[in-house]
Amino acid sequence: MARDRRGGGRRGKSGRSTAGIDQLPWQQIRNEYPPFELLNPEQMDQLHATSIRILSEAGIRVMGDNVIDLFERAGAIVDRGTKTIRIDESLVSEALKIVPREFTLTSRNRTKQITLGGNHVNFGLVAGPPNVHDCINGRRQGNYEDYCNFIRLAHHFNAIHLIGNQVMAPIEMPANNRHLDTYNANLTYSDLSFHCTAIGRGRAMDGINMMAISRGQTPEEMQGDPGVITIISVNSPRLFDDAMGDGLIAMAEYGQPVTVTPFTLMGAMTPVTLPAALAQQNAEALFGVVLTQLVNPGAPVMYGSFTSNVDMKSGAPAFGTPENAKANIVGGQLARRYGIPYRTSNANASNVVDLQAAYETMMATWGAVLGGANIVYHAAGWLEGGLTASYEKFIMDVEIIQNMMEFLKPMKFDAEELGLDTIKSVPTGGHFFGTEHTMARYETAFYSPMLSDWQNYENWEAAGAKDALHRATDLWQQALREYQAPEMDAAIREELDAYIAKRREEIGSGEP
Repeated sequence: MARDRRGGGRRGKSGRSTAGIDQLPWQQIRNEYPPFELLNPEQMDQLHATSIRILSEAGIRVMGDNVIDLFERAGAIVDRGTKTIRIDESLVSEALKIVPREFTLTSRNRTKQITLGGNHVNFGLVAGPPNVHDCINGRRQGNYEDYCNFIRLAHHFNAIHLIGNQVMAPIEMPANNRHLDTYNANLTYSDLSFHCTAIGRGRAMDGINMMAISRGQTPEEMQGDPGVITIISVNSPRLFDDAMGDGLIAMAEYGQPVTVTPFTLMGAMTPVTLPAALAQQNAEALFGVVLTQLVNPGAPVMYGSFTSNVDMKSGAPAFGTPENAKANIVGGQLARRYGIPYRTSNANASNVVDLQAAYETMMATWGAVLGGANIVYHAAGWLEGGLTASYEKFIMDVEIIQNMMEFLKPMKFDAEELGLDTIKSVPTGGHFFGTEHTMARYETAFYSPMLSDWQNYENWEAAGAKDALHRATDLWQQALREYQAPEMDAAIREELDAYIAKRREEIGSGEP
């Protein structure tokens, strides 16, 4: 049963709040453990060499003439008839020399600035599903009311560091301007940074402009201090569409980070073998990285990995598999080789919040963390292979994230922690419950979960016999009751409203 922690409950580890849902405080997470290396140096060299051959021999098809022009001016081999671009290693090497190894992302609340790169780890909200589900109202199309609720939950739970590109699509709104409403919800119901939609220049610029307004700045003033980020999903195999190219160029021009993420599913968008999939992923990612530097040398960019496999019986995407975990780890090796901040995900393919959802998510999360991810995208709420945003899954994922946060916290290691005197003071066959060492630490010694129930069976049964799924339902409802909106200056609110009205009119008249 979900415990009611309102008013004066015991303080958990790491200075948890005593009011409301017991959770870890907002914090920047670091992974200070040595990075896990799945491939040896010779294998990494082979992988890199194959990727370069893909770029120089097979090439990437590009639909936008503006992207073709940039590469042609840089000396790439361009076939305008097939719109294919071939680049050699020298172009890649020159771009990698100037890519920032890390950068910050600053929301309208500067105390929630996050760092991307190095050993920093950040967890993001689910993004992109067309559907939403909870155990009270069932599965339904994405809508604006549920969208806003998820932004409230992301703001309420400290484990979430940034908002993804549309938690779900609000289907009832016009497709050509609903990004204005979702950006507005992001800025109104939270004070986190967010991924803006980069399908075309207009949507990208709206995200940049609205974040700048919320920070009391111009887009130009935000160039050296980014506030929004986007994902450019390469249409694997080896296709870069014109709308994504326009969005990437707009973001890079204004110094806002781009995450280049090939959508590579083994057996469908890549060959069936993991080395081949990783070579293709790497080639596509490096192509996008080079493009950002041709637009604006030194622009922040991230290396994105989303390689998994399909079910060879049905062709359906599979996530949280051993192959997916390996790809997450090798993706991190590649990003570190090139000195680029790294994004990956912890997706699952379960249709419901069940054991499958839990073990696939945990498997993928371990792969992401061991791989040195700087952003774990879709980290909270992803269900049904990305077709559904789930309230209960969000709660389960926050619990998984908090477990990972505690795992990543370095151990304090000194004479007091080793406790030799306490060990010697307890008789053989005795216990440590009442020792001074225990009594001084019992409130903060261990991670205190919000979702797990550690009562014995009899007490659990007497309290209603609720399983984790039902406790998760209780928790998201409690979180929405406890939610408090972040403050916004009235003048900024007015400026945002005016910008949205102006852009809605322009989009309606056909302007970009």
